[in-house]
Amino acid sequence: MRIAQREISKKHSPLIIAEIGINHNGDLETAKNMVFAAHKAGCEIVKHQTHFVEDEMTEEAKKIFPPNADISIWDVMANCALTPEEEILLKEYTETLGMIYISTPFSRAAADFLNDIGVPAFKIGSGECNHLPLIRHIAKFGKPIIMSTGMQSIEALKPSVEILENSGVDYALLECTNLYPSPAEIVSLKGVTELANNFPKAVIGFSDHSIGPEMALASIALGACIIERHFTDSRYRIGPDIACSMDPAELKFLIDRSHEIHIAANNSKRRTASEEKVYSFARGSIVADANLSAGHIIGEKDIWARRPGNGEISVEFFDTLIGKRLTRAVKFNEQLSWSDFEETQ
Repeated sequence: MRIAQREISKKHSPLIIAEIGINHNGDLETAKNMVFAAHKAGCEIVKHQTHFVEDEMTEEAKKIFPPNADISIWDVMANCALTPEEEILLKEYTETLGMIYISTPFSRAAADFLNDIGVPAFKIGSGECNHLPLIRHIAKFGKPIIMSTGMQSIEALKPSVEILENSGVDYALLECTNLYPSPAEIVSLKGVTELANNFPKAVIGFSDHSIGPEMALASIALGACIIERHFTDSRYRIGPDIACSMDPAELKFLIDRSHEIHIAANNSKRRTASEEKVYSFARGSIVADANLSAGHIIGEKDIWARRPGNGEISVEFFDTLIGKRLTRAVKFNEQLSWSDFEETQ
């Protein structure tokens, strides 16, 4: 999968997405400050949320109050939405910093707008991951799609994934728990592997709403190639998503540690060149465990293995020596060599 200039796969370091979302509370300068803070922390990509409220909701939304807000979902989004002109300025500002700008459209109008202003990819949120007509509409643009899969079973996701596969676009599926914040009791790291096993053509990632970086980092070890977390330049801000947002220090920590975990997760089980000096003393060499005479036939009680491991016969050959005849006398604790034994005919 490729978004703008960024390649995304298990071969590459995980892509960390800083979601400023609606944390700016509808203020363009605050949004720019958040983008700049993410840039300074070393982030490559920020994600916004594009809300055209009238095309996104009905009047019924004014009666619905989300768990993390004391006003209706209509009012939350109306208060936090940037104007189209402001979003264009935010995208341009992001790109002047050398960063990638993407956004989540919550309606057809928002999707059309984002395509018109040239976003390189789309994000589909968990609330829309079974909105088949919207997914079909976005897929027609032919751009990569990252889709969160919160609140959905594997079976429920299959029609949406079928649309993405039939469209031919590159796509990623993110495991997600949609409670802000999400306690560990309901987070599913297993969901990362379940998505990978059931949708082998997808890039797999993790959209994290928990507190702290632990869950996100753990998901990388399980194969997550994309990590998305809400981001704010300061946790002292007020907003419905601030509680589960990382600040610049945590973002930098997540980026740095994700590189390390990605490297370690792809190292095969072997002895490395840098371990050779340790190996030479940490393992045992076969030694005589008593004074033994020439011609003695070795029994299990006659030999042992002791450090250092620079002897000719390593401990793993212990059983091989049982029943062999000595060609010379050896002393207690003397390291043994293959030439000390008669060759087996």
